Amino acid sequence: MFNMMKTAILMAAITALFMAIGSMLGGRAGMMLALVVALGMNFFSYWFSDQMVLKMYNAREVDETSAPRFHAMVRELAQRAQIPMPRVYLIDEAAPNAFATGRNPEHAAVAATTGILNVLSERELRGVMAHELAHVKHRDILISTVSATMAGAISMLANFAVFFGGRDSEGRPANPIAGIAVAILAPLAASLIQMAISRAREFEADRGGAEISGDPAALASALDKIHRYAQGIPLGPAEAHPETAQMMIMNPLSAEGIKGLFSTHPATEERIARLMAMARGG
Repeated sequence: MFNMMKTAILMAAITALFMAIGSMLGGRAGMMLALVVALGMNFFSYWFSDQMVLKMYNAREVDETSAPRFHAMVRELAQRAQIPMPRVYLIDEAAPNAFATGRNPEHAAVAATTGILNVLSERELRGVMAHELAHVKHRDILISTVSATMAGAISMLANFAVFFGGRDSEGRPANPIAGIAVAILAPLAASLIQMAISRAREFEADRGGAEISGDPAALASALDKIHRYAQGIPLGPAEAHPETAQMMIMNPLSAEGIKGLFSTHPATEERIARLMAMARGG
């Protein structure tokens, strides 16, 4: 219920941001148009944002025939977590990473890169997928997926604002300063919303994943290995869509430029330390 309330607040905040941008660019008419667009985005984000994110990553669904061991692992962990079996996807990328998406546990999906399957041991991979299923169980996935989709839309709107901010009678930009301000502030506002909802949930998913798998040390080892490998292997879809980075088990982005604003994960060292304390019974 709390996550549903946070999602509603997020949708309301982004609707207000859309309306403010619309008003700045087109007055009352622009604000009303932005309201219609925002309502449409809210509807789309709730029902279809998971499909959009999976498409961004060219994820392919797998089953007992195409990926028997991986699919069986997810099924066993879902049973341990006492949640419905999610859809299972693989992403053909060398960078090791994974995420969960969907609007609720009954309509969830988990995705992992082929790179993470190659890098991790089966025990470590089990810890990672348990972490993703903890997100599903905690109902983090709706707000995560919705924020990714809406932040992408805001970033796109901001980019267009400079070019479509209206013209005066002499053909010059009607409000160039406003357009530039929107282009800078809208992505920043979107990333701040994400950061406000993302950091604490990773610790909770680490704890929940360790409980589901029964092996905190395995997840700690996986995080250490992913952190070391991911630094040298870019994840193309995440670089192209940095608003989706907060969905990953490990931040896949370089810290350069505006992409650094989308870094929403706690320090890996702190995550590992907490998991090892769990392993020791602390």
